Amino acid sequence: MKTKIKMTIILIFLLLLYTSICAVSYTSAISSDIADSVLRLHVLANSDSQEDQNLKYIVRDKLLEYMKTLCDDTTSKSEAIEQATEHLEDLKTIAKQTIIDQGYSYDVNVEIGNFEFPTKTYGDIAFPAGNYDAVRVKIGEAKGQNWWCVMFPPLCFIDVTSGVVPDESKSILQESMSEEDFALVSENKSNKMISFKFKILEFFGKNGFITAKK
Repeated sequence: MKTKIKMTIILIFLLLLYTSICAVSYTSAISSDIADSVLRLHVLANSDSQEDQNLKYIVRDKLLEYMKTLCDDTTSKSEAIEQATEHLEDLKTIAKQTIIDQGYSYDVNVEIGNFEFPTKTYGDIAFPAGNYDAVRVKIGEAKGQNWWCVMFPPLCFIDVTSGVVPDESKSILQESMSEEDFALVSENKSNKMISFKFKILEFFGKNGFITAKK
């Protein structure tokens, strides 16, 4: 009897271990695929003061206006990264000049790298937590609240306050993803299986089990 109980416990443990390994493998692959499809934008304010937060949005608007001209004819993430890399100094100059025009003397740093993002929703598109390639803009001490968006496809170029994602951007995103990946990030959460898979991605992403780093 004791032997059967031990065997049962061992089998349950092995089943749980196997399930966990499969879940990590699946979510890591899906997270990487999703991250490969987008170039994100991350702006950090100097502080949480009202003045610094307002400045963050003004800098954001100026950069988005310029980025739109860069990415108007962009059809892939690699092209978007190439454009951003080639014009990195221009982005920094625009941000710095905007800060000066607003009466501040903060330094600004603009870089392209792979950074950790929380789960974020843009209109009816949601990206799970994880690591994504992004253009990061750090204003001053960069200790204030963040502003997050997606540079490619341009999910934040039409009206950043409306919460409406342009149909053209959705089409570009859908073309660059597998059918399953797009179903996961689009707000098709009425499908219980899709919703469950997204929650798994969220869980592993938030807890650092997957990073989608290259």
